[in-house]
Amino acid sequence: MTSLIESRKELTVLAVTGALVVALGAFGAHGLKPLLSETALHTYQTGVQYHFYHVLAMGLMVLFYLQSENKTFLHSFYLFTGGILAFSGSLYLLSTVEISGISSFRLLGPITPLGGLLFILGWLNIVRCIMPKR
Repeated sequence: MTSLIESRKELTVLAVTGALVVALGAFGAHGLKPLLSETALHTYQTGVQYHFYHVLAMGLMVLFYLQSENKTFLHSFYLFTGGILAFSGSLYLLSTVEISGISSFRLLGPITPLGGLLFILGWLNIVRCIMPKR
């Protein structure tokens, strides 16, 4: 069985990403709420929700990898990580355009669906993990 030490990098990414979603969620609920329009706040909260769901999924991927030593679970881990950066990250930036004044954030719009695609690929990759090898 794989040890926790062998997964130190993934566990570090998981811990930092988990702490970040808690901080960003609190910041949105308390710091940004009075500053953003209802639509922008909803966009921000969508980013937080998907970020949180996929932190949990990343944790499961590490646990499944530690139990099975099947590195394909780590592929899903990194697809979810990329999805958080692209999907949630772009939503965080897009939702704050009105208060940051950085209009170039609007160029990030096309990145959001790419992040969604990474999430989908991460979930579909799990099928590869559980299919019997031929």
